[in-house]
Amino acid sequence: MKNVLTILTMLLLLASCGKKTARSILPEGCELRAGDLVFRRGNGLTSRAVMAADRGGSYSHVGMVVDSCGVMMVVHAVPDEPDYEGDPDRVKMETPEKFYSSINAKMGEVKRLRGDTATAAKAARYALEAYRRGTLFDHGYDDSDTTKMYCCELIEYAYTRAGKPLAGRARHDIHLPGMRLRCILPSDICNNGALESVISF
Repeated sequence: MKNVLTILTMLLLLASCGKKTARSILPEGCELRAGDLVFRRGNGLTSRAVMAADRGGSYSHVGMVVDSCGVMMVVHAVPDEPDYEGDPDRVKMETPEKFYSSINAKMGEVKRLRGDTATAAKAARYALEAYRRGTLFDHGYDDSDTTKMYCCELIEYAYTRAGKPLAGRARHDIHLPGMRLRCILPSDICNNGALESVISF
């Protein structure tokens, strides 16, 4: 009986060794405001592909902080992060802690529109509207059609509607097997001088 208990204990320990424990990499006490941009670099294949294409950047994904009934949340357009079985790739809303889960992020930065909280809050409302419309993720990366959106397209759309485009005409030409893309990448937004860094981690 003692040997059986020892073997069971060892099996349980081995089984738990391979599991990743998710934790938020967002530092405690970071105060977010509506319109803040939250950048992250991920751990997966998609993140590595974006980083390879975006040679001038440090991040592979971006979302926007919105005020949802007095609670700061993050709205972002993302593929391959379903909340339930059958969940389509879409614009979604989640807590900042979940956005910065160690499962999806290994580094991050929060940036804020310098000295213009009104425009930032207005942009956040447009991003929230895109979420509420159930906007799907744009796998074609076509920012001329806002019926579907990818992450940078969502940010540029919201800030342009608010009167302050951040990427402007900046686009990257990306050539993949069987596909040619011309799209906005995170550095096109992140490197805008109108933004100031709140915190990087």
